[in-house]
Amino acid sequence: MAAVSGMIRVMEKAARKAGQRLRRDFGEVEHLQVSRKGPADFVSKADQHSERTLYDELLAARPDWGFLMEEGGTIEGDPAKPRWIIDPLDGTSNFLHGIPHFAISIAVQEPRLDGKGWGDVIAGIVYQPITDESFWAEKTRGAWQQDRRLRVSARRHLDEALIATGIPFAGHGSTAEWGRIYAAIAPEVAGIRRFGAASLDLAWVAAGRYDGFWESGLQLWDTAAGCLLVREAGGFVSDWRGRSQPICAEEVLAGNDTLHSRLHKLVAGALKA
Repeated sequence: MAAVSGMIRVMEKAARKAGQRLRRDFGEVEHLQVSRKGPADFVSKADQHSERTLYDELLAARPDWGFLMEEGGTIEGDPAKPRWIIDPLDGTSNFLHGIPHFAISIAVQEPRLDGKGWGDVIAGIVYQPITDESFWAEKTRGAWQQDRRLRVSARRHLDEALIATGIPFAGHGSTAEWGRIYAAIAPEVAGIRRFGAASLDLAWVAAGRYDGFWESGLQLWDTAAGCLLVREAGGFVSDWRGRSQPICAEEVLAGNDTLHSRLHKLVAGALKA
């Protein structure tokens, strides 16, 4: 096992502290399902509490770093220092409906050397509170689940591959575009899954549970840690055109080298039709 750096320890401590509260709150959601108002307000507060815990923990550890957060937006830090990218509760709809599939995602992104914007993601963690699974990666140091090294799936044939996706909802993403891609991929693969938490989908690609993943219309906090996990596990992440960005969010296509190439051809063909 690679020695765990101080930065990863800081991230895991923050994620586990926020995860304890999310586990307690998740236990209350079931009791709220029958109420007239429903659990939506409660879940929104759980999301905010998680983000506040993460913010407080990470700020105490790195007081001069900035933040990009789903709820709190951008908080500027020292422009020469990295920033934290945080999703305090990825899979909110699952949480809301009592489905135990959600995660906390934290990533570290460096500023560009020329001072114009942001560059590579150098560390990331995706923590699943219900299963107590911690998926983490550092640039050039590999991807890990707790102390076990992760590698993307070695499958080479689409008809053996299990592919994950995210389906557009409530105005997020293009249903027409997704439908064309689905129609191209579905007949070629062993199965398609939609579990509703992009950070976990990408972590599971890194762990070899899924063989590939596609989705569009995501945000940086959804994918920052997951993109690094896949790459450090030996996989590829790009947009629909095959371009590899520091964080792929608007268009995400992930898999091992062979399957990524084959999926990319299917996606490109579908969008030309």
